[in-house]
Amino acid sequence: MRRAWPLTVRGTAAGALALACFIASAQFGSVQLLAFGVFLVALVVVSLIALHITRRDVSLSRSSSPATVPVGADTRVTVRVSVRTALPTTPGTWADQVPDGLEGRSDGRFPALGSGLRGGDRAVDLVYDLHATRRGVHWLGPLDLTIRDPFGIARRVAEIGGTTRLIVTPECIDLPPLTAFAGATGGVLQATTTRLGQGTDNLIARPYQPGDSMRRIHWRATAHRDMLMVREEEQESTPEATVVLDRSAIRWSEDAARQPGMDPAFEAAIDACVSAVNALVRDGYAVQVIDVDGTPLSEVVPGGEQSAVAVLVARFATVTATGSLRLDALTRLWAGSTTGPLVVVAGALTPADIDALAPVPAHSVHPVLLSAAPRMDAIERAAATGWYAASIVPGTSLRDAWLRVSHTDLAAAGATS
Repeated sequence: MRRAWPLTVRGTAAGALALACFIASAQFGSVQLLAFGVFLVALVVVSLIALHITRRDVSLSRSSSPATVPVGADTRVTVRVSVRTALPTTPGTWADQVPDGLEGRSDGRFPALGSGLRGGDRAVDLVYDLHATRRGVHWLGPLDLTIRDPFGIARRVAEIGGTTRLIVTPECIDLPPLTAFAGATGGVLQATTTRLGQGTDNLIARPYQPGDSMRRIHWRATAHRDMLMVREEEQESTPEATVVLDRSAIRWSEDAARQPGMDPAFEAAIDACVSAVNALVRDGYAVQVIDVDGTPLSEVVPGGEQSAVAVLVARFATVTATGSLRLDALTRLWAGSTTGPLVVVAGALTPADIDALAPVPAHSVHPVLLSAAPRMDAIERAAATGWYAASIVPGTSLRDAWLRVSHTDLAAAGATS
């Protein structure tokens, strides 16, 4: 129950008028004014008693569709209020508490309900729409329900129900494939094979087992044995890609470390990270998302598994900046080895940071560097050291930036900020 002035405007006016009648009756000796004042006081008291003595059992359930919504999208919230009362109720008002990060009108008029003695509970569905503006986990509720007496003199404000979680995820933007790479290591388009024998005659066929790729079926052996046979010596490997999200607080504002959705530059980086993962997974890459020191930020997302991408996007609803890692920690991850496509999403980058990252492009078949807050000529210097680099400062198009870094000819011509 929330504390509030128990009288409406009408009830407050009735109380003030009763007080004025008492003063005037004492001043002028009027019995009629005294009687009218007593009547008004009695009316207010009876209204208060009638409002509080009537037992009302109120229950509430709340749901949103969808329950997980990306930034910039809408969700519909349905609040089902069930009321059991011995007497009919009068119309009232309701207001559901909505936190910052969600926009929309969440109040309205609560309808009158009949007696519940015969037919059980009376249920009312309260529906409103919300627009998600900030990433994070938000809590809707509780519901403020205002009930008035039949005369409209007294009111009772009740806070009912608990809170309901609503997850606002990053915006996952549909990006084109790394077209410069299609046909070179283009995901499932170019699953690699290794043959241990020389020619098809040296391949040993074995019976097909659930989980074997249909591309490994040995059709000649299948026709000979009258059962599905696969090549034993043919080994398939799924191309891998890596997405690095720079979470170091030293390259972001203080808001990025405080809570999700506060720093526009960090939000642009989060959107770029999940969008890059989605594009690479769609093209068949198994994608690992890590911090600059190699710490995994999620499980490996298998190539082609869009449902796994949805899980990753939901997990990134609460990611914030933390720590103070140096960018040169990235250079030690692939020392002496080569990786597939590498996408690094960073914050404030200076020319000195680019110099620290200069050895990394030589260890990736397609190194991509996206900065949400480049300093001076950091993007141009990165392009000169072998990166496919572009700026993704807030307000710019991530898709346009991705197009610049995904085409070899455009990237070689020099990325712009």
